[in-house]
Amino acid sequence: MKEIFIDIEPTPNPNALKFVANIPLKAEGNSTYKTPMECQENPLAQELFTVRGVDQIHFFDNVATVTKFNYEEWNNIEEQIRTILTKGLETHNPNYYDPDPEAERRRNLSPELLAIEEILDKTIRPGLQADGGDIQALSLEENILLVKYQGACGTCPSSTTGTLEAIKGILRDQYNPEIDVYIAPDY
Repeated sequence: MKEIFIDIEPTPNPNALKFVANIPLKAEGNSTYKTPMECQENPLAQELFTVRGVDQIHFFDNVATVTKFNYEEWNNIEEQIRTILTKGLETHNPNYYDPDPEAERRRNLSPELLAIEEILDKTIRPGLQADGGDIQALSLEENILLVKYQGACGTCPSSTTGTLEAIKGILRDQYNPEIDVYIAPDY
């Protein structure tokens, strides 16, 4: 068995850190979990939720991005998370079954939303995923696009300012100069 190393890197979100492993956590696609019940097929993610203060987990390639609640300090939980990942990766299967609701969602999108998703795939999404997050285009009506952030992006302060402005600029340039973009409210 290869020795497992975990490096810790910051993200733009002060409540999210990237735990970068020297082996894959997710072989294909990505997974975002907001509750332990969502990760029934991923024992490693379930174990991470046992750490007090963990709010959300995002697996992508060789990175686990962990988002914490404001009340918990990183110096109280960083090493717990690193230990769980180091031990858990010894038996973790990066090809774990993970339902792909995104593929199903995209099959049901309008041609306009699908075109927007393809622009996001090429421009914005790689950067968001590198920081432990993602984005979904939810609806488009009268040139108003509603989006939803996922993973670390959901609580990142820059997601409502700089990142949102970058998305608007790219979509105005590559899709429709009249489009406006807003973050969908949580229900």
